[in-house]
Amino acid sequence: MNDNKMKQRIQELASQHLQEVIGYRRHLHMYPELSFKEINTSAYIEAFLIRNNIPFRKNIAGTGLTAFIEGTQPEKKTIALRADMDALPIQEENDVEYKSQNTGVMHACGHDVHTSSLLGAAMILNEIKNEWSGTVQLIFQPGEEVLPGGASLMIRDGVFQDKMPAGIFGQHVYPELPAGKVGMRPGPYMASTDELYVTVKGKGGHGAKPDRNIDPVLISAHLITTLQQVVSRWANPAMPTVLSFGKVIANGATNIIPNEVRMEGTFRTFDETWRKEAHVRMTELATHLVKSMGGEVDFKIEVGYPVLKNDIELTGLAKRYAVDYLGAENVVDLDIRTTAEDFAYFSQHMPACFYRLGTASALDNSKSYGVHHSRFDIDENALETGMGLMAWMAVCQLSSDKTH
Repeated sequence: MNDNKMKQRIQELASQHLQEVIGYRRHLHMYPELSFKEINTSAYIEAFLIRNNIPFRKNIAGTGLTAFIEGTQPEKKTIALRADMDALPIQEENDVEYKSQNTGVMHACGHDVHTSSLLGAAMILNEIKNEWSGTVQLIFQPGEEVLPGGASLMIRDGVFQDKMPAGIFGQHVYPELPAGKVGMRPGPYMASTDELYVTVKGKGGHGAKPDRNIDPVLISAHLITTLQQVVSRWANPAMPTVLSFGKVIANGATNIIPNEVRMEGTFRTFDETWRKEAHVRMTELATHLVKSMGGEVDFKIEVGYPVLKNDIELTGLAKRYAVDYLGAENVVDLDIRTTAEDFAYFSQHMPACFYRLGTASALDNSKSYGVHHSRFDIDENALETGMGLMAWMAVCQLSSDKTH
């Protein structure tokens, strides 16, 4: 089958399977599960794989699964496709028939879309497996939303023990882009992410007698301000760096200075060398500043996901495949993002391309909310693009004479 006929075949199958995949997405949306607790989600995927006679391994990093679709000459080349499965601790506020049935849990980041799109791609690839060569590895990953990230644990637990793929593709919903479009960016795309847990210790007492106390609230205020030197004075202006504190607990009262203040924040950047240097600088600055004001500090950095770097060659090919499949007007270039993604771990082991799937609706403004919002929803026509493009890119890359 030539390329045009293959493309048309995949597009036809994506259209034919759309309603079925919408059903998958709605089921997953109704029964979301938190990170590393995706027991029923994993069982649902397992049942799908069994029905479609797709061999798989399960219980990887707990609830993760990997499956394999073999075309002709399966040993020739392997390409991986990844979807994450976990949901967020958010109470859904949408009034839809597929609203979350699990109190306080919601697919507010679109992982139900990622998983159902991969199920659709699996159906397409399985149906035409005699018309392409190589192997497609499907990865259904738990725990993207929390450290240490399910990607790192799946790698640790041998998700690639059979064979290291020549490349991997992943996609993520993008409510800023209309359904039917995708966005890509080669090179560094998403930031590293580290969590900061800081406890400033002083000596509490009566608020009317501050001279008798060592005020951890005042010290913490100085510390938050001073730490911004990491961004404003030490970081390379050409390399975005973010330091934000989103939680400060000083459990005193109007007239009570507490003994300690606890703070939590995030540090993000796009350069791994600078990232390590910044960790040292923040710790030393905090220690010296707090000591100079009479207090003590416990400055803990929980190292999180690395910088996500899209392989330049693979992403260039992926953009070409997407233009061919969707048309040039439906493929856009993206800016870097200071959000983070544990897909970055896969990019450390093989050429990777992580791209965005447009999910906004031009007709329904109720679906205009961003990810992590209690009213996030999508234009479900995006699923046709999601499954079809994934299948098409896998087939194209398997037939490519490039090394990756």
